[in-house]
Amino acid sequence: MASTITQTENHKAEKAAENAVANMERVADLVQKARTAIDHVIYGQESVVEESLITLLAGGHVLLIGVPGLAKTKLVHTLGVVLGLDDKRVQFTPDLMPADILGTEVLEEDAGGKRFFRFIQGPVFCQLLMADEINRASPRTQSALLQAMQEGRVSIAGQYHALPQPFHVLATQNPIEQEGTYPLPEAQLDRFLMQVDISYPSFEAEREIILRTTGVDSPEPRRVLNAEDLANAQKLVRQVPVGESVVNAILKLVRAGRPETSDIKDVKEQVAWGPGPRASQALMQAVRARALLQGRLSPSVDDVLALARPVLQHRMALNFGARADGHTLPALIETLCGRIDAA
Repeated sequence: MASTITQTENHKAEKAAENAVANMERVADLVQKARTAIDHVIYGQESVVEESLITLLAGGHVLLIGVPGLAKTKLVHTLGVVLGLDDKRVQFTPDLMPADILGTEVLEEDAGGKRFFRFIQGPVFCQLLMADEINRASPRTQSALLQAMQEGRVSIAGQYHALPQPFHVLATQNPIEQEGTYPLPEAQLDRFLMQVDISYPSFEAEREIILRTTGVDSPEPRRVLNAEDLANAQKLVRQVPVGESVVNAILKLVRAGRPETSDIKDVKEQVAWGPGPRASQALMQAVRARALLQGRLSPSVDDVLALARPVLQHRMALNFGARADGHTLPALIETLCGRIDAA
């Protein structure tokens, strides 16, 4: 009798595992179709598209750094269309106020003469918000996004208002114009799961861009997923199994980037402050999402190394001496990855 019960339980466990694998493969196929649809519109930025999709699958926010004309705005709009999300765009300027983003209460009067306040939602009430040139707004306005990014809700006049789910912020910064800007504080930078640097396209990619986008017919994005599909994929990402070697690689990498816990001389001498536990959490979610996006059932140490720079570079800072000597964070992160790769 006992053996019969054990066989039944084993059969149920095997069936559940098969269903989980089938579901993961189905979602991976759907996500891959979404990526193909995005690549049909955005040329020469494969790594940018991949890292942006990974961030959204992991349920996070993206900080896009790049000079004008590299399709940052087009990328956000394309993501909104392909993923079936309600997207909005806010151009950040020095005179932008928090109410311009969050919304405001207005005093109204009904037919009986009774006055009351009615809340008018701001553009933050969407599923994909593009915060264009976020560092041009004042710190007061920048901080208006903090609660929204962390909690998925905003507080207006003592009342909480939930944001649509899923909710993601894709913010952009122009690295060459620093006059009249307000650098994001460390607390807000840490809210972004990744910082994605956008570089110039290759010769062949730029040739493809000018041929396809300057004619009569320009490629348009098409919808592949909807908000519910994305939310389900985000739940599935959290269920992707992670091996002990990957967990250890994440911990070693993040802790090696802190002067207090690192045994690397360059880190102790050059780093002013290192990544906190949120960096470990971000890497854990990101490597799972990368594995799913590439059709794999679990992440590897290679995923950790591939995502180290976009996850860590905005969560660390070099001291003045290191910057004066010409050291850079990307080079230091490469050193950290080399230590993990050799371990």
